[in-house]
Amino acid sequence: MAMTIKTQVAQETGTLSLEGRFDFNVQRDFRQGYESLLHQPGVTRVELDLRGVDYIDSSALGMLLVLKEVMEKSRQQLTITNCTDPVRKVLDVANFGRLFVLV
Repeated sequence: MAMTIKTQVAQETGTLSLEGRFDFNVQRDFRQGYESLLHQPGVTRVELDLRGVDYIDSSALGMLLVLKEVMEKSRQQLTITNCTDPVRKVLDVANFGRLFVLV
């Protein structure tokens, strides 16, 4: 299944919702999605909603690390929300709970 990426802005929070396989094939679309949110006036926080993600691989972990670095440089906050069980297991094995706010 191809990845679907939706963006939404409400007050200071931009939400990036992903659905499908989060892997190397979505690198460009993922970057375009978060960059569009980061350039919205007034957005200080980004919520990455993974409720629709059923698969995540190591390249997606790399993309998350790049996003974290970009957000730290722009002094914006990142929260990863609604992880499915398979995604949460991968994030836990990679110790991403130490690097990200996982809700």
